[in-house]
Amino acid sequence: QVQLVESGGGLVQPGGSLRLSCAASGRIFSISAMGWYRQAPGKQRELVARISNGGTTNYPDSVKGRFTISRDAKNTVYLQMNRLKPEDTAVYYCDAYADALHYWGQGTQVTVSS
Repeated sequence: QVQLVESGGGLVQPGGSLRLSCAASGRIFSISAMGWYRQAPGKQRELVARISNGGTTNYPDSVKGRFTISRDAKNTVYLQMNRLKPEDTAVYYCDAYADALHYWGQGTQVTVSS
């Protein structure tokens, strides 16, 4: 089992920045990749950023150049979000892929509004 605890969401104006954090515990040695997903009301959950153990990152075009995922040696993963837009409003979930399973955090709300 892997446990994930997220923090850092909130309300921000368009063009602003936020940084999300996700601390992993439990079977962290079994994690092969971590990432962030988001889900807006009435929409499917979508990948926002992913980072492998080797440091390879993936982003969809909608956030490329604005969002940056990173991971430290203590298995905390960060999502730096810059130039935020109203369409970035969603609940953001941390994900860890371990032992062929996805583990999820509880989610943190990000609202981009003036």
